[in-house]
Amino acid sequence: MTSTAVIAGHEVTIDDEGFITDPSVWTDDMAAALAKNVGIDELTPDHWTVIRHLREDFAAQGETPTLRRITSNIGIETKRLFELFPKKPGKKMAYIAGVPKPRGCI
Repeated sequence: MTSTAVIAGHEVTIDDEGFITDPSVWTDDMAAALAKNVGIDELTPDHWTVIRHLREDFAAQGETPTLRRITSNIGIETKRLFELFPKKPGKKMAYIAGVPKPRGCI
C-alpha cells in the first residue's frame, strides 16, 4: 500500500514503512529530512559516503546492497555503520538514501 508525503518540500509516494517508492525523485535535502525522522540530526561526511555508495550500488545492481557488500566495497567496518546508523543500519541507510529496504531486513 502506498501513500503520499511531503519530504523537504517535495511530494513523493511512500510505501507503508515510509520508504520512497521511486528512488529517482530523491534529493540531498530529502536525505537530511529523512535522517531526522530516524533520529540522526546531522549527516556527516561519513554518512554521505555511505549514502552515495548505496545509491550508486542500487543503480548498478538493481537492488539495495547488504551490509556485507557495503563494508566490502567501501572498506568501512560494520561497527562504524552501527555508529553512524544506530540499531538498524541497513534499514536506516536505505531509508535515508531513498532506495528500497534491503532484502531480508525486518
